Amino acid sequence: MIEAFIKGASMGLILCLAVGPVFFSVIKHSINVGHRGGLAFVLGVSASDTTLAFISNFFSQFFISLSSQKVAISIIGSTFLIVLGIYYAFFKKIRIRDRIKRTPPVFRKRDYLQLFLSGFFLNTLNPGIFLVWLTASSSVITHTINERIVIFVTALAIVLATDIVKVMLANKIRTRLTPRNIHLMNRVNGFVLISFGIALIIRLAI
Repeated sequence: MIEAFIKGASMGLILCLAVGPVFFSVIKHSINVGHRGGLAFVLGVSASDTTLAFISNFFSQFFISLSSQKVAISIIGSTFLIVLGIYYAFFKKIRIRDRIKRTPPVFRKRDYLQLFLSGFFLNTLNPGIFLVWLTASSSVITHTINERIVIFVTALAIVLATDIVKVMLANKIRTRLTPRNIHLMNRVNGFVLISFGIALIIRLAI
């Protein structure tokens, strides 16, 4: 189980490094509507991640019945991680219009549910997120059910904890979101994904 925990922690850290629409939305909501509104938003994102992780595990669990295809499926998943890593490291462009602008607070208590649903659907309707979770599920297809539960609970907990930190430090993070720093974060994320994908393939080959 220790190995499963480490793998889940690694998966969670990789997901935390991603810089995309959800990342900027967390910062913007936290600045615009305060910490409580930001927390409502990230809880919606976390609920979406949990749902997508469950669905992706359901699909990958179906593939387990095809025992002869386990290795092939794992290789496909690992290859996707490598390709995604190459994209983040070398090709993902920085859009200046994504930079955060401070606006006056307009948050009202009845907006909690709206913010929660906003986070849920923004994350759910991003096809890349589902592909990432499906790839993650495929990469651990050879693990037992209990190990997979540990892996994904750990990963989801780390992602949620990191999003909460983003909410609390939104104003400070905002000042650091220069194109250079965003590019650096993307490159780090890319190289981590590449390394993780290669490590999975090597493990399958041993």
